[in-house]
Amino acid sequence: MSFTLGALGLAYLGTAAWLDRRGLRPPPDERFDAIVVLGCKVVRGGRPSTSLARRAGHAARLWHEGRAPTLVLTGGVGHHPPSEAAVAARVARALDVPEDALVLEERSTSTEENAREAARLVGDDRRVLVVTDAYHAFRAERVFRRHFTHAVAVGSAAPVPLRVRGALREVTAVGTYAFLGRL
Repeated sequence: MSFTLGALGLAYLGTAAWLDRRGLRPPPDERFDAIVVLGCKVVRGGRPSTSLARRAGHAARLWHEGRAPTLVLTGGVGHHPPSEAAVAARVARALDVPEDALVLEERSTSTEENAREAARLVGDDRRVLVVTDAYHAFRAERVFRRHFTHAVAVGSAAPVPLRVRGALREVTAVGTYAFLGRL
């Protein structure tokens, strides 16, 4: 019994580590139609959480590299206004991404909705590069591939304690999405 529990625990930890490492891979050397930034929490005062700021910053760097002409910023209003998309757009503007390169999707509240609403705004026949946290990239890529012709997800690297916590939670989320047929 204890051997089985130990083996399950190791498998869970191994899966979490794999999810995180996979998300840290560099994006492929290709051009996309859009870079989609997945929303994340906005904190009191309308400030981006560290994760949202990191995602938007990573996406802005990819935009400046010429990976895509458009940034699609996703996420509705959570506990604190304004929308996640509006706050991420503010970060992108501060990093010299021009207004005409930004598309805001301000309705979604989940990865599934991020993908569906982004496809509604820019068209499902597009090639998209999805930016999220490293541990979330696998699930995000699988979900976005159901809504776009071509989707690749890359992750931004959080500090190790946040990555560990996020990756451990993500194992359960991947299992849930797989069970529901959303991968």
